[in-house]
Amino acid sequence: MPLKIMPKKKCSSAGRAPLMLFLCQVMSALEVPLDLVQPPTITQQSPKDYIIDPRENIVIQCEAKGKPPPSFSWTQNGTHFDIDKDLLVTMKPGSGTLTINIMSEGKAETYEGVYQCTARNERGAAVSNNIVIRPSRSPLWTKEKLEPITLRSGQSLVLPCRPPIGLPPPIIFWMDNSFQRLPQSERVSQGLNGDLYFSNVLPEDTREDYICYARFNHTQTIQQKQPISVKVISAKSHRERPPTFLTPEGNASRKEELRGNVLSLECIAEGLPTPVIYWIKEDGTLPLNRTFYRNFKKTLQIVQVTEADSGNYQCIAKNALGAIHHTISVTVKAAPYWIIAPQNLVLSPGEDGTLICRANGNPKPRISWLSNGVPIEIAPDDPSRKIDGDTIIFSNVQERSSAVYQCNASNEYGYLLANAFVNVLAEPPRILTPANTLYQVISNRPALLDCAFFGSPLPTIEWFKGAKGSALHEDIYVLHENGTLEIPVAQKDSTGTYTCVARNKLGMATNDVHLEIKDPTRIIKQPEYAVVQRGNTVSFECKVKHDHTLIPTITWLKDHGELPSDGRFTVDKDHLVVADVNDDDGGTYTCVANTTLDNVSASAVLSVVDVPNPPFDLELTDQLDRSVQLSWTPGDDNNSPITKFIIEYEDAMHEPGLWHHQTEVPGTQTTAQLRLSPYVNYSFRVMAVNNLGRSLPSQASEQYLTKAAEPDKNPTAVEGLGSEPDNLVITWKPLNGFESNGPGLQYKVSWRQKDGDDEWTSVVVANVSKYIVSGTPTFVPYLIRVQALNDAGFAPEPAAVMGHSGEDLPMVAPGNVRVNVVNSTLAEVHWDPVPLKSIRGHLQGYRIYYWKAQSSSTRNRRHIEKKILTFQGSKTHGMLPGLEPFSHYTLNVRVANGKGEGPASPDRVFSTPEGVPSAPSSLKIVNPTLDSLTLEWEPPSHPNGILIEYTLKYQPINSTHELGPLVDLKIPANKTRWTLKNLNFSTRYKFYFYAQTAAGSGSQITEEAITTVDEGKMAMASRQVDIATQGWFIGLMCAVALLILILLIVCFIRRNKGGKYPVKEKEDAHADPEIQPMKEDDGTFGEYSDAEDHKPLKKGSRTPSDRTVKKEDSDDSLVDYGEGVNGQFNEDGSFIGQYSGKKEKEPAEGNESSEAPSPVNAMNSFV
Repeated sequence: MPLKIMPKKKCSSAGRAPLMLFLCQVMSALEVPLDLVQPPTITQQSPKDYIIDPRENIVIQCEAKGKPPPSFSWTQNGTHFDIDKDLLVTMKPGSGTLTINIMSEGKAETYEGVYQCTARNERGAAVSNNIVIRPSRSPLWTKEKLEPITLRSGQSLVLPCRPPIGLPPPIIFWMDNSFQRLPQSERVSQGLNGDLYFSNVLPEDTREDYICYARFNHTQTIQQKQPISVKVISAKSHRERPPTFLTPEGNASRKEELRGNVLSLECIAEGLPTPVIYWIKEDGTLPLNRTFYRNFKKTLQIVQVTEADSGNYQCIAKNALGAIHHTISVTVKAAPYWIIAPQNLVLSPGEDGTLICRANGNPKPRISWLSNGVPIEIAPDDPSRKIDGDTIIFSNVQERSSAVYQCNASNEYGYLLANAFVNVLAEPPRILTPANTLYQVISNRPALLDCAFFGSPLPTIEWFKGAKGSALHEDIYVLHENGTLEIPVAQKDSTGTYTCVARNKLGMATNDVHLEIKDPTRIIKQPEYAVVQRGNTVSFECKVKHDHTLIPTITWLKDHGELPSDGRFTVDKDHLVVADVNDDDGGTYTCVANTTLDNVSASAVLSVVDVPNPPFDLELTDQLDRSVQLSWTPGDDNNSPITKFIIEYEDAMHEPGLWHHQTEVPGTQTTAQLRLSPYVNYSFRVMAVNNLGRSLPSQASEQYLTKAAEPDKNPTAVEGLGSEPDNLVITWKPLNGFESNGPGLQYKVSWRQKDGDDEWTSVVVANVSKYIVSGTPTFVPYLIRVQALNDAGFAPEPAAVMGHSGEDLPMVAPGNVRVNVVNSTLAEVHWDPVPLKSIRGHLQGYRIYYWKAQSSSTRNRRHIEKKILTFQGSKTHGMLPGLEPFSHYTLNVRVANGKGEGPASPDRVFSTPEGVPSAPSSLKIVNPTLDSLTLEWEPPSHPNGILIEYTLKYQPINSTHELGPLVDLKIPANKTRWTLKNLNFSTRYKFYFYAQTAAGSGSQITEEAITTVDEGKMAMASRQVDIATQGWFIGLMCAVALLILILLIVCFIRRNKGGKYPVKEKEDAHADPEIQPMKEDDGTFGEYSDAEDHKPLKKGSRTPSDRTVKKEDSDDSLVDYGEGVNGQFNEDGSFIGQYSGKKEKEPAEGNESSEAPSPVNAMNSFV
């Protein structure tokens, strides 16, 4: 079944079909076409309360429509206004609008009154509201002589304004002679009546030009009251007082307001300190979204007030001394307002209908009806109508029932007047929407297809889709009362042609419309929030996807307005780029994509950040001797919250131009209580800090000089030390100018012996840092005090500090010096301490002087070198390390204090035992022959005892670097040359040579040499040269060399897999005891390593004994070794590296090669 709109005769009937919508008197909501007969309708009229400018012509509007066109007439003050008799009044042709020409002559006051317009044709008469005409008035202030006002600071004051009564009432404000508005605050504010209220006055309120101005907006004029002079006399003391109300008076008052207006409640209080105002509603809560506070919370405003806002409101004024309250009882009245206003009614002959006029108000309004401007009680009778209070019921109407009815709802606060006609017509349906209208809609949005219609009786409306006229069903479509078809969610398949059909008993009308569905416009890449530091560049991106048949336009907005006309802003297809960003560029940037059907937008915020701007308006208050309050106004934080403020001070008296850190406060604080020192000329400055850094300093505050006072502290670092045996030098760190607290800074220096009964001796000195007391005993403890004082007095009593008078050299040498030789390089020394009194100073320790005894020849050549070891404190023994073995030493001991050393103890002589010698100084191989080599050497540079003998070991080395049998030979100690005979010719030998004392063997020295070549074999080799030049021999040698090379490679691979032949196998193969391994203490030799290659010995080789003397038992710890000797020591006390030189490893045993065989060596051996 098609979706229909159908009229019914009775409103009580319900729809019989689910797809059919029945309407009662739907024609009341439809416009009657102007080509059809209809009663007049007022379309435009002047406001009820019409205030005119008396300098301009008076225009009273009255416009109406109807068929036939209506005629117009006016009443003035309830009687007919004959405009033809007044030459100044004209009516606009085809209209009821009046123009009264008072600019040429006449006065506006002549036409002041109540006017009403009537528009009439054959179908009825419509009337306008009662229009009250009043000319605006802006009278002058009456001249008055205003006496100057004089009062003391802290008192309250009210400056009256009392403006002249004007129409409409003027706007009041207070200014000075320079037309600058007077500043207002919680203390000073303007009341609703225009008066200026001071809760308490201050000296800065003194001025002679308090002027009240009244601005009359209607006439654009401003009237001025005579200036008021106020003089405030400073009072030495302000007497504080609790609050009292300046307005309203008393404890309670009443307030009445009309519904829909703004309710304004005011409480202004005086008191010292300035009271603060609070508001509450006693029997409820204040409406959240309609409540506003004005005038520093002294005025409470509730907008769009309703009857529910009636009740008791309480304002509370509070300061530190108390609180008072005032209750305002509010009653909300209401002028009449519509519940249901009557609507035009179009009926066909024989139909029924109703006109309803329902209004409300406080008090309840009275409803009265008029017909064609005449009270219905005296209007011509109409049998088709029946009046039932606020309703007129029509039944079986005929054409003569057409009329215009007026409903008047009135109470004491106003009235409502509404015109509604009843038009009886018989008209076939007509569709007012243009044919073939094209609708384009974005998918997934509602589609509204219009079918404006008219007909009487009311037509039914049906919609069809497509050429075949398929009916539309209610489940996916909505049919509105005005004939519009709604598709709640239009889809692509909603595209097509739709037909609207209107029917009544007099005929039928149809109309086609077309619908196209488009893809929505979407922003697929939105601009993003950006934080940019000043001076940088930022880019916003905005990518749009849209229907291909629609052409979008992309617009960028800043803060919902156009972009600045600045070359720094560049826009391309998808991007907005802002270069060299400054503070003004911060805000919201919006990308708007518009098509003819839709628009989308996306926004992003740009925050321009930077270090804060400097604080300003620094002010010093609560100025006391030791404190002051500093307040300031923060500068712009440049979109990065201020985390803290840094306060610095300058002392213009003592350190002008130098700023010091005073304190820091959190970024939410704008005041700081600062602690001050006396006698300082302070200036302060403030810097703000955020995450990007520190602001520039603020301008310096005013200077504040604190009063002088006695010093708070005494000098520090007080010491007493004598520079001579008979004085005491007292020193201290003086106070700086900031710490002096006043002029005339001096110091009181006091001293007395610590262990005596003497009185304190005192002297006052100028601002210095040292005082010398002469004639003191040597090294006596003193108690010392240094106290600061200035012209204002003394600092607190200082604590005493102990010092000593000057030191002298110790008088006694340590006694009973004993030496215990521990080993060949270490000795232990003991001594008895000297008496403390003989030290005559601070004991620094004991010093041992020791030196080696020299032979007579050496002594003549150079000065004896003495060594010193210092043992701190009161130690009575110490160790002497690093001695030379087999030497004679002499030592003595002395005590030391801060002045120097005392006398030396008697010398003690001791000797060190023998030690192992150093390596021979040199070893050379000379005069090599076929079977002999001669060795020459120099004895060890440090024999460290009596040499017993030399040991020489040697062994041959073959061409593959394998070691032969080791030969051991003892040589007398008095020899420096030795010849070895019966050696193999043309053979390399390696030699190991060292010296021995009774303490053991010393370090060895190595050398290598080769015996000469046998000349006979050389001749044979020479003869073979001729053979070697033969071709066959060269080929044979090449083949043999290749074969040997292959064998060597195979051998090399086997050795890498299996390792070298162990030395033990070689030892088992040779039972000769001469080449058996030696014990470790006999100097075992490991594998041979070629000295030229500096290869380490292979795994399994033995390292030689170092033949050092082992450390003997000692009870002394390392701390006994004292201080002052360079070099490190072994555990036995010998110097590490004392006789160091490059040592070779001892020879390896057996004949095992130290490295893989070389093919080159193999070739040499073969040749």
